[in-house]
Amino acid sequence: MARWGKVNFKQLERLQKKMQKLEKADFDKFCEDMAKEIAARLLARVIKRTPVGDYGDGTVGGTLRRGWTAGSHREAELSSTFGGGAGAKKFADTMTVVKKGSTYVIEVINPVEYASYVEYGHRTRNHQGWVPGRFMMTISADEVEQLAPKLIEKKLMKLLGEAFNGD
Repeated sequence: MARWGKVNFKQLERLQKKMQKLEKADFDKFCEDMAKEIAARLLARVIKRTPVGDYGDGTVGGTLRRGWTAGSHREAELSSTFGGGAGAKKFADTMTVVKKGSTYVIEVINPVEYASYVEYGHRTRNHQGWVPGRFMMTISADEVEQLAPKLIEKKLMKLLGEAFNGD
């Protein structure tokens, strides 16, 4: 009969403990946090890219820009007068993440009524010309879409590292 030799099960036991620790990790919370972080990055980019109206008489707008972190058109208008308005990260942390199947959805909108006209373009008032769109959301969303996989991978590696390297 053959001899198999000595077997040390301590490493297998350590691996089992690390797998149990990983099993306890809250992946739903991880995914929600990632959705909020990606939304914050999108908001930061789109806010920078959103134009501010200059009316020639010394007044400037900003309602559209403030609209990204406002709940309504009126709130965006009033936030310049009464203060307020959250930063992109702070606002994204208050947003609701909805899980649909295996997908996590977070909705980023601008409630200002003319936002789509600035985004995609519109006819002039006299209907004789066309004002081109600024595509602030479209361009920002494309940029964040390119950035997201690396960001998610980095955070996931950190989560796995904590589970497997932290004893």
